Amino acid sequence: RVHVDSPFDYAAASEVLIVTDVKKGDIPQLAGAYGRLIEAAEGGTLGLFTAIRRLRSVHARIADRLARTGLPLYAQHVDPIDTGTLVDIFRDDPRASLLGTDALRDGVDVPGHSLRLVVMEGVPWPKPSVLHAARRLAGGGTQYDDMLIRAKLAQAFGRLIRRQDDRGQFILLSSAVPSRLLSAFPPGTPIHRVTLDEAVRRVRAA
Repeated sequence: RVHVDSPFDYAAASEVLIVTDVKKGDIPQLAGAYGRLIEAAEGGTLGLFTAIRRLRSVHARIADRLARTGLPLYAQHVDPIDTGTLVDIFRDDPRASLLGTDALRDGVDVPGHSLRLVVMEGVPWPKPSVLHAARRLAGGGTQYDDMLIRAKLAQAFGRLIRRQDDRGQFILLSSAVPSRLLSAFPPGTPIHRVTLDEAVRRVRAA
C-alpha cells in the first residue's frame, strides 16, 4: 500500500458546523434554517435531504422569499428539469442554490465559488429494509451502519474542496451527530457544535 497526503489544507479551506438547536421533524424551523443560511452565503449552497417530502416542503416555504432578494433556488423533484441541467444552471450562477437528494450528494462536480456551502438536513441514517437488515447482520451491525454513514458524509463534504483555491463550509442541521462519525471528515478539518445563529454568523463572515 502507498499512502499519499492530501494536497488540500482543510484546516484553512473548510470547516464543519453541527447546528444543535434545529428541532428534528419541525419543518418550519428546518426551512427557516435553510433560508437563513442561503441568505448568509448569498447563494452558492447545495442543500441535501434524505426525504423528497421534506425537500419539497422546505423549497415551498423559502423559494419565493429568496427569489425576492435575488437568490434563485432550484430543486430536484420540484423543477421539471433533469438533474444534469439543474447542476449546469447552479454552476453557472454563483447566487443560485440547489436542493436535492442522494443523486446530488454523489454526482455534483461544481468547483470554485459557485459551491461554497453544503447543508445537510441531518445524519443520513440507513433506511430500514429487509436487504439492509441482512447486510447489517453480515457486516457487523452498528459498525456496518457507521461505515455507510461516514461514506455518505465524506461524499457530501467532498463536493466543497475540488481544487487548491476552493473554500467552503459544511453544515449538519442536527444535534444528534455521534462523535464516532466525525472521522468521515479529513484530518485537520475544524469541527464545531454551534447554534443556528452562530452558524449564520460564521457563514456570513466567510
